[in-house]
Amino acid sequence: MTKFDRLSSLMARFELGVESTEADDADLFVYADIISNKPSRVVLCPHQKIAYQPLKSEMLAFKAEVKWGGGSNPLFSALPDVLELDLTQDSETAAIVALLKVENDNKRCGSASVLSRLAEILIIRLMRVQIENGKIAKGLFGGLNDARLGRAIVAMHDNPSKKWKNDDLAQIAGLSLSRFCELFTNVVQETPMGYLRRWRLILARQDIAKGARVQNIAIKYGYQSGEALSRAFHKQFGETPTHVRKYALEASIN
Repeated sequence: MTKFDRLSSLMARFELGVESTEADDADLFVYADIISNKPSRVVLCPHQKIAYQPLKSEMLAFKAEVKWGGGSNPLFSALPDVLELDLTQDSETAAIVALLKVENDNKRCGSASVLSRLAEILIIRLMRVQIENGKIAKGLFGGLNDARLGRAIVAMHDNPSKKWKNDDLAQIAGLSLSRFCELFTNVVQETPMGYLRRWRLILARQDIAKGARVQNIAIKYGYQSGEALSRAFHKQFGETPTHVRKYALEASIN
């Protein structure tokens, strides 16, 4: 694993699940060429469930529902409404999708688990493509695609509790302080400290939902008091940490 792995922290924090479905709640679609029967295209609609239609030369080969933290996952929420991958231009991903199609067509024992794992790999490869090809120039994908900003963002993802300053992050990025702040704000479309605050609050919400005490989480993520965390939390999520903790506890009991 490279030192600045742009996906691992997000994978660790947000559980990825992909489940095959025949219902209307699908958001991942695999299409195959009608003549050759080979997988031709993958479409992901991360923000809304839509009945995405194949091209005239295609047929629907597989569809699934993707769960990966929803709006809480900054990477998933930064995706466009519709994401397409032409498999004829990506032989490695096409090989994975071909295996997925075989499993889906044959419905052998254990196929549900195999389909889920293969579809998870497909989602990860889709994310890699978006990070590496630079087509999404702004937001989190734009920041991760820039080698300099990517190092700073990964540092924040990996060590959210550290008392980061812009100077520290600029040094990691290999940029002057002024250039780093200017470039980060222009590409990611929020300031470095603004992104760090949002990331910490996302993680704080996860910790609180697991039963952690608000005061302990406040200290962990650099807030002077539980009250200060609660104010920032309510501003971002529109609810209090106490409500989130109570709701998660009730859900676990039921």
